[in-house]
Amino acid sequence: MMSTLFVAAAVLASTVVAYDPSRQDNLVLYYGQNSYGATNGDQAGWQKDLAEYCQDDVADVIPLAFVNVYNSTGGFPEINLANTCNAVDSGVFDGTNLANCQFLADDISGCQAKGKIVTLSLGGATGAASFANDAAGEEFAQTIWDLFFGGSSDKRPFGDAVLDGIDLDVEGGASTGYVAFVNKFRALSDGASKPYYVTAAPQCPYPDAYMNPILDNVGVDAVYIQFYNNYCSVASGSINFGDWDNWAKTVSPNKDVKVFLGAPASATAATSGYAAAQQVIHLANSAKGQYSSFGGVMVWDASQAYANGRFDQTLKAGIQSGAAATASTSDVTPADDSEPVTISSSKEACAVHLNGCRDAEDTSDVKGRSLEQL
Repeated sequence: MMSTLFVAAAVLASTVVAYDPSRQDNLVLYYGQNSYGATNGDQAGWQKDLAEYCQDDVADVIPLAFVNVYNSTGGFPEINLANTCNAVDSGVFDGTNLANCQFLADDISGCQAKGKIVTLSLGGATGAASFANDAAGEEFAQTIWDLFFGGSSDKRPFGDAVLDGIDLDVEGGASTGYVAFVNKFRALSDGASKPYYVTAAPQCPYPDAYMNPILDNVGVDAVYIQFYNNYCSVASGSINFGDWDNWAKTVSPNKDVKVFLGAPASATAATSGYAAAQQVIHLANSAKGQYSSFGGVMVWDASQAYANGRFDQTLKAGIQSGAAATASTSDVTPADDSEPVTISSSKEACAVHLNGCRDAEDTSDVKGRSLEQL
């Protein structure tokens, strides 16, 4: 009986499909900020354990959001995962304000065992995610390598779990030190026993006010474009995917970079820009049909997607089937077209007014407070 069970388990394990970054139907599902809980008192819809979101094949990439402060008490960063793990409710490592989330180790490893990659999202809209200079960026790369990746430390927030890469969500401050940071992270991961990914989540106006100085100078593996909270949202019915495809093919140091269409999972997941799943599928498949850089869809966030009738599952099925691939592609604006819709605030306004183009993603924690209030 034991040998039969072993063989069955081995066969099951062999059917797990490893993450393939070259595909065009990958789905990125952000986890960590309990966005639903920020605006909804019904705790039944609040963010669940991480393992809950790895029970099927819908999500391929799960960024954990966020490391929102880079240099805090004792020279260590801070991590906030809302009602799942935070410094107030979960405790911290001695001499730091770094939350102890080691109970998540098994969930992370379990998700990875199912062929998903679990990455670490850095930044958010708090403004405390910045570097004074290149040396600080390189030092931070070493710090997080030791805390979350292939290094070693007695203060690892996720215990023995080894994450699969970093995701940059820079929505304020200067870009100083970020290129040095990514280059150092790449150097540390070079030759490792598994691939480590570097991704970024710029807002849809091109060029992104904060991210493009970084994106133009380091080769990221994928960009998860936030097509919401801006004139170029999925709700407008017309997105500037062509701008980002052109960047991918002519500007990015990595000409194989994948571009993802990012969408909010419900009307309360973003300040503006929510569109029903079928419209997002239509736009995604239109982009997929036109642009070889298309990598899939990004969803903000897990709590909202599950509370909204599995918005993520609907999107994944739609881009896998290509149901809207034969529809008109005129709603996906090529790079050399004029602005797709008339807007009341310009790209420049987005760049100047930090709050004007932020997404609602990084404004929630366990009790619905903003991260700035913690």
